[in-house]
Amino acid sequence: METRRKVEVVPYSSTWLPAFQKEETTLRTIFGEELLEVHHIGSTSVVGMSAKPVIDLLLVVRSISRIDEWNDSMCGIGYEAKGENGIEGRRYFQKGGNARSHHVHVFEEGSPAIARHLVFRDFLRVHPARAMEYGALKTRLATQYPYDIEKYIDGKSDIIRRIECDALLWSRKR
Repeated sequence: METRRKVEVVPYSSTWLPAFQKEETTLRTIFGEELLEVHHIGSTSVVGMSAKPVIDLLLVVRSISRIDEWNDSMCGIGYEAKGENGIEGRRYFQKGGNARSHHVHVFEEGSPAIARHLVFRDFLRVHPARAMEYGALKTRLATQYPYDIEKYIDGKSDIIRRIECDALLWSRKR
């Protein structure tokens, strides 16, 4: 019987950046010349913000259609290849099963999803009050729905939309 994954949000950890850097090095070795950029995204990339302790990496590649060629290599370092996983034009990998440790989101250069992720992250990095508000909500939702990831995700959707909107306006003014 499969155990349900617990939704856990923890205070910011100084171990998250080194964990990202270590994984970045490994992924650069695997993808080689296909890989153009690696970014630390998601809540673990915002210093001081509470988060699920899962490192999110965004990879920018030359051609998304070639990424499936590396599925076996990714499996060899503990990742599960999930294909697009609901987002057209993406390849997604997760590591750690129910004790998830890393998510890798791969997009082809020029994809609008890249800028959307980076602007969201950068906005939270320079607006710590908004990051704390978002982190506090995630902590409350994880306590309220410890074994219901769908309700946890649904509970974040309004604040994510507001932050995305504000981040887009902010990025246009920079």
